Amino acid sequence: MTTARLPLFPLNAVLFPGLVLPLNVFEERYRAMMRELLKTDEDEPRRFAVVAIRDGHETAPTGAGMPDAVNVPAERGPADGFGPDPVQAFHQVGCIADAAKIRERQDGSFEVLATGTTRVKLLSVEASGPFLTAELEELDEEPGEEAGALAEGVLRAFRSYQKRLAGASERSLTTGADLPDDPSVVSYLVAAAAVLDVPTRQRLLQAPDTATRLREELTLLRAETAVIRHLPSLPAVDLTRAPTNPN
Repeated sequence: MTTARLPLFPLNAVLFPGLVLPLNVFEERYRAMMRELLKTDEDEPRRFAVVAIRDGHETAPTGAGMPDAVNVPAERGPADGFGPDPVQAFHQVGCIADAAKIRERQDGSFEVLATGTTRVKLLSVEASGPFLTAELEELDEEPGEEAGALAEGVLRAFRSYQKRLAGASERSLTTGADLPDDPSVVSYLVAAAAVLDVPTRQRLLQAPDTATRLREELTLLRAETAVIRHLPSLPAVDLTRAPTNPN
């Protein structure tokens, strides 16, 4: 069992391995985290863990895609908004992020670009410092049975879903040569790209193996495509534009 203690960044969003996460960091507790990460040598990964906040626990006035820096207190304690036992406020499976870019602005806020790397299980949360830290156990990604065949089916269903969602023609869709062929990569890409709520994305992240995740995605994609087919006026193309996550 591989464990590590890393800074913890809770979000109203789910991060998947291999996916890019842009962040707009303006709260002091997360600014302190970024200042600490900047102390890491440039040749070393600047790692922190991202976990999704359980519904109803975060009391901050911001949500994913809706920065509200004017109304956010300049200083909040590391666990403010997460109750007396922060670990209960977060989903138990998250993802390690590697910050390739951390740029401090003149006002002291940060622009961050990170990439998900490895799934982790949240074991404990520490709130004694300027920002939250967590003890984490890395989770292996098991393929499961028939992951390759399932990945092919998911990609076909995803192309159909894209077509319905964006109103695109077949010629404008991503071709098979442009899509990944590794089943686990396919499973994470589809989970991140489909228009899904946080609980559904979280369920996909914590699937016990790749095949299980792909099976659920196949069911979801077929169901969503059928719904969109009967709602031709749905302005779904706007839903595919992912906003920057504020803290």
